[in-house]
Amino acid sequence: MEERITELELRFMHQEQTINELNETVCRQERAIALLERELGRMREQFMMISPSINRTADEEEPPPHY
Repeated sequence: MEERITELELRFMHQEQTINELNETVCRQERAIALLERELGRMREQFMMISPSINRTADEEEPPPHY
């Protein structure tokens, strides 16, 4: 009986360690995703400043200078 309890305790300790490692991985991934979302937002803003015509429809678009 005591052997079974010891085995269960060892399993529990291993599972607890695995859960902690997975939690750390998820936290790291959350931080990485948040950083990527901020970077994407900044890139989107920069792109819109460079090429604002993407927001306009074909009717609103100014004709090129050679027309």
